[in-house]
Amino acid sequence: MKLAILPHHRFGRIRLLALMVVFGVLASAFRIDRLVRALAYEKREGDILFQSLPSGDLVRAIEGITDSPWSHCGILIRQGDSWVVIEALGTVRETPYWLWLIRSRGAQFSAYRVTDVTPAEIGRVASAARRFLGRPYDFRYAPGDDELYCSELVHRAFEDGCGIRLGSWDRLGDLQWKPFEAFIREMEAGPLPLDRRMITPVGLTRSTRMIPVYPDGQRPPSIASVRPE
Repeated sequence: MKLAILPHHRFGRIRLLALMVVFGVLASAFRIDRLVRALAYEKREGDILFQSLPSGDLVRAIEGITDSPWSHCGILIRQGDSWVVIEALGTVRETPYWLWLIRSRGAQFSAYRVTDVTPAEIGRVASAARRFLGRPYDFRYAPGDDELYCSELVHRAFEDGCGIRLGSWDRLGDLQWKPFEAFIREMEAGPLPLDRRMITPVGLTRSTRMIPVYPDGQRPPSIASVRPE
């Protein structure tokens, strides 16, 4: 009996070639070695995931203003036999973990874990986050529940779910805003909100309640000297 390695039909061969091209692009663009390690890391419900989003004006502003590699974050939650990330991106949504990973720029990704919390408390955190599903993304990074940005969602979920206040809030005027003044003015359509306080992705990682668990339990070098909460 012959085993067919390649499809015999022309359409099948074209489809296989297209899949090979897509795989090659993914391998070069997303660092398959990093993705394999990230998929295999020892996940736990409630882990807070940080990533570098594909580059754009907003992403460059977030990473530049906060002087960190992380422009986005979300909460890892088990859903049946699979994993999802509850995040604020466009809207508050649940995104499959694998899809969340391949979206990371250069597969840059880190996971932190909140210490001394019970599974029941994490369950309440997940419920608190899901109450915001469908809310629009807050492009002005202002306080309030009508719109939320990614790290604000994480902060609110843990505070509302189990009373833990993660990280430290920053005043915009104390961050690296000057190179991005024109972009901020465009987003605000008004005066610079330099007194506005916000919780950023890197601000969450300052929490003494969290430990880095991937990769290799190391904090990014760019935040090693940032003050703790």
